Amino acid sequence: MTDTMISQELMHSIIQRIATGPELSKDISLEEASDGMSAILRGEIDEVQAAIFLIALRMKRETDDENKGALDAILKISQSREADVDQLISLADPYDGVNRNLPIAPFVPAVLAACGLPCVSHGLDAVGPKFGVTHRHVLKEVGIDVDIGLDRAASRLEDPELGWAYVDQRSFCPGLHDLTGLRQKIIKRQVLTTVEVLAKPLVARKKTHLVTGYVHKPYPAKYASLARFAGFEGCLLVRGIEGGVIPSLRQQGLLYRYDDLGEEQAVEISPESLGITQAVRAVPLPDDDAIATNGDEVARIKDVSAAARAAAESGMRALHGEKGPAYDALVYSSALILWHAGDFETIESAAQRVRQVLDSGLVHQRVR
Repeated sequence: MTDTMISQELMHSIIQRIATGPELSKDISLEEASDGMSAILRGEIDEVQAAIFLIALRMKRETDDENKGALDAILKISQSREADVDQLISLADPYDGVNRNLPIAPFVPAVLAACGLPCVSHGLDAVGPKFGVTHRHVLKEVGIDVDIGLDRAASRLEDPELGWAYVDQRSFCPGLHDLTGLRQKIIKRQVLTTVEVLAKPLVARKKTHLVTGYVHKPYPAKYASLARFAGFEGCLLVRGIEGGVIPSLRQQGLLYRYDDLGEEQAVEISPESLGITQAVRAVPLPDDDAIATNGDEVARIKDVSAAARAAAESGMRALHGEKGPAYDALVYSSALILWHAGDFETIESAAQRVRQVLDSGLVHQRVR
């Protein structure tokens, strides 16, 4: 029996167990989830069965072991490089982007680098369920090469004049990237949406921190467990706008963090404590009917390219020191990360340093 036949037989067995309704469906082991997902990533499973596998897991609700199994398969197939830096931030906004605000997080890695903390962000062009504006879209608008390989990305991280990079899923995990079409057909969120942000395309010599966002209350425990499983020595989980790494600019917030693979701890945060007083939660969409629509009383992006250009322009003005929501968003998110990584004793002192580098123009030079 060939390896493909063995994989297909395993998938047949898995589907029989996980797709039998809300009361009779059974969980599968970490190893089975890993083997099943690996077979899908290798292209050994029919697209229909692959979709049933992902949908059935979602419908019965994935267990911690099933999430870890899917992540294990991604880590096994992904390429990875060690950069010659002691500490590294692996920053992952939701891969499906944002569609209610202008994303400013694509500029956070350059801000951190200007403060002496190397950072890599990763993502892709477009994927469901949101198909929103992504880091790739915004960085491409400012002239960044978004298709570099891992060796070049590592060199950027090691260069003290740069210190940051973006890598695309197409470069470090093409097998997963090939599933974007299938995921579009599935429409709803599934296990890949949860675990793909924990890929490790680049790691540091000593300590690599995962920084990502969440919205719903169950996710910090899930993400922290997955981050420890993936071997992230540190982890920062921000309750951010649209699940990203930037908290609300006008409300008290919450984050969870761990260090040295320890248990996660909750920390309350406040924009006012950093001198941020905004009337908006995030960087608002332009008042332009060509970019956004208010049909359901909530502004939503309808032209991704135009919104990416607007985000790029807003972000670059903030890097020049122009005050406003984009500037405050960079201060808030970057200060949290610098404090978490141990570079500053308090979030307030980290915010002070971020303002200094933004006002100096040092960050703008690292982008241009």
